[in-house]
Amino acid sequence: MTRTRTATLALFAAAAPLFAMPAAAHGYREQGKPVAVAASTLVVIPNRDWNQLAGKPGKKAERWTLDGEQLDQVTFYGGIAPGEPLLRERDRKHRPLPKLTRETLLAEVPELLEATYRTDRAIASFTLHDARPERFLGTDGIRFAYEYVDDDNLPRRGEAHAALVKGQLYMATLDAPRLHYFDRVAPSYRALIDSATLR
Repeated sequence: MTRTRTATLALFAAAAPLFAMPAAAHGYREQGKPVAVAASTLVVIPNRDWNQLAGKPGKKAERWTLDGEQLDQVTFYGGIAPGEPLLRERDRKHRPLPKLTRETLLAEVPELLEATYRTDRAIASFTLHDARPERFLGTDGIRFAYEYVDDDNLPRRGEAHAALVKGQLYMATLDAPRLHYFDRVAPSYRALIDSATLR
């Protein structure tokens, strides 16, 4: 075997693991098939086909969409523990995210989400409203709505359902432009919420 051929084979052998590694890609959630989300015991049954967005926004978070991340996003938060933020901290030193604490009450979860959005997305305009008790995951929970303007100056609406189970926070949110897309996606999001259980 010549020196050149030996060097070429060595190069392919070294590069093989790179070709074998899958690139981060969007996923697919098929209608009717139960699926665990956000690396947790939170399970939902999609009422229709959904796309799972590549890249996790947090260690215990996962995002789905129907029409693309700029037009609608469902985010699942699975078992956020005391001391943990909802999302991955991008600048822990200068823009630390608020954390769930052992003292956090269910009624304070909307403020936790608001503070997280304001810090993570540098949102100046954020309004909470319509918070009320509602069962989620078979236990006492909270449902609330919100509106905000993102850095693209597009008014958005949001809806969230949350519950504290054994001190950990489980939550799902829908974020979409106020005009057209929120109302279009909300029924499918609420069907996911109705199907949600813990294993």
